[in-house]
Amino acid sequence: MKKNIVILFALLPLLTFSQKPKQSIDRVEPPHWWAGMKWNTVQVLVHSNDPHFNEQSVSVNYPGVSLAKVNKLDNPKYLALDLEIDPTAKPGNVTINFGKNTITWPLLKRREGNGTTFAQGLSSADLIYLLMPDRFSNGDPTNDRVAGMRDQSLNRDSIYYRHGGDLQGVINHLDYLQSLGVTALWMTPVIENDMPDRTEHGYAMTSHYKIDPRFGGSEAYKKLSDELHKRGMKLIQDAVYNHAGLYHVDIQDKPMKDWLHEWPTYTNTTYKDAAIMDPYGSKADKKQMLDGWFTKMMPDLNQSNPVMANYLIQHALWSVEEFGVDAWRIDTYIYNDLDFMNRCNQALFNEYPSMFMFGETWVTGTANQAFFMENNLNISQKSNLPGETDFQTNYHGIFPALDKNSDGFWNMYQTLSNDFLYKDPSKMVSFLNNHDTNRALSQLGEDVNKYKMAVTWLLTTRGIPQLYYGEEILMKGKTWPKDGWVRLDFAGGWPADKKNAFTQAGLTTEEKEVQDYVKKLGNFRKKSSAITSGKMIQFVPQNNVYVYFRYDSKQVLMIVLNTNTKEMKLDTQRFAEMMKGKAKARNAMTGESIENLGEIKLQPLHALILELE
Repeated sequence: MKKNIVILFALLPLLTFSQKPKQSIDRVEPPHWWAGMKWNTVQVLVHSNDPHFNEQSVSVNYPGVSLAKVNKLDNPKYLALDLEIDPTAKPGNVTINFGKNTITWPLLKRREGNGTTFAQGLSSADLIYLLMPDRFSNGDPTNDRVAGMRDQSLNRDSIYYRHGGDLQGVINHLDYLQSLGVTALWMTPVIENDMPDRTEHGYAMTSHYKIDPRFGGSEAYKKLSDELHKRGMKLIQDAVYNHAGLYHVDIQDKPMKDWLHEWPTYTNTTYKDAAIMDPYGSKADKKQMLDGWFTKMMPDLNQSNPVMANYLIQHALWSVEEFGVDAWRIDTYIYNDLDFMNRCNQALFNEYPSMFMFGETWVTGTANQAFFMENNLNISQKSNLPGETDFQTNYHGIFPALDKNSDGFWNMYQTLSNDFLYKDPSKMVSFLNNHDTNRALSQLGEDVNKYKMAVTWLLTTRGIPQLYYGEEILMKGKTWPKDGWVRLDFAGGWPADKKNAFTQAGLTTEEKEVQDYVKKLGNFRKKSSAITSGKMIQFVPQNNVYVYFRYDSKQVLMIVLNTNTKEMKLDTQRFAEMMKGKAKARNAMTGESIENLGEIKLQPLHALILELE
């Protein structure tokens, strides 16, 4: 998530609450579970507005479900019940008695198709599309505003107000995503975000077990999941463990004194990742990095509290089973308690062996990045996180090569040469931009030729590529001074739009050209065994020309990126180990046949993908 979010200057101790009358139980989390889960001791957090609620006697009456322990928390309005679910327990309604009050807690039949129709994971065969639901398409105008929610803004002329996009809008355009070659959808968080403002991004959740009604609620999210799976596509959920919104129901009325990391005075995280791994680092610096708040409106959750840890892990498991999630993108991974993250990741692996997780690791070098995922480092803190967002090939690779051009492609070559640090570099998620970074076109001075080279690299390099919505139609914008400029509406997502990227109506010639190029390359990638499951060999860049190969036993691809502003002739003798025995080649994008492979003509500021024959 972006660090410099506009915030309200309100501190937790200053919040006041309206006095509510004595009521019965109003919140049960998780609201239900499933028979046959490996996680079969479920800690159910129950809340009542009765200030003497924890004095109630508790009993459970259901075959195969027993009450192992009643945990009285600091706040007398909460109880945490440890329910043990025997493998023999059948689906049904579990009766839980609280003195004179009785509730039913559903024990459901599990979703069918684990590992085949959901929780499928990701691989280098996938192409991820990242979008912000509020900014992509408005499929249901009736949910643009929801009565009772704090943020009632609705103004497309403001970059910080809500615009009305929703999950039905996404469902309406899944065919478009497929036309790009996209196989997996990642959206910024769709969980309820009932904050006073800046709710368009979704990273300050206010109730873990509710999907935001302005997106269509739980039913719309389930429908989206089903529609994706019908098309052979995958759903990635954006998980936020490190923090929540200040107005979260369990922060407004905290279950325990140490539910959050709180300080004598407000303390922000330092955002300095090196403090975590520094062999000479101070405990104070590490503590502030990990336990400081992300912003004043996003309190830091105390994952060393066992009740909080259970709460977060169970929500992760619940989300996968409830909505048929296939993979997990973990926000602000480096700010979490890493021992907790290993436990949480392992719980997901235990339940869903094919599940894939990748973390946002916005750090300052390849060694720092490797520290937070499965790696080949001889260190005491070992992570079980399979993949990461690859900020290193972004910041120290493709953009220095194409934008600054001071060292040509040497930075890219050197960054990729450090892949020996990772246990499996094919699980790195490569990208040009996301909701927190400058749009790629703007970073490249709005040079479309450089931009097409960047897209070519993204869709042919090792790992799992991620497109950010609008990349394919040359959307532009920079985060400074306002991050909203990189989160503008997708053209055609609203009926009144004069420009429509879904139909190409109103697009410029260049926008059409790039969209067609992305579609062609995305679908070529989808069918290319060399890219989706093959190996990679790169050669030291020379004269601002970078050459690498993707290959397997079925296919050999030669990718050439020329950042020179003039035509070049490439002598291919130094690539003999990959070209030996190859008589000719086909241009993968144009279909043109190239008969002479001894010397290849390169157009200025141009990418070439050759399929060797």
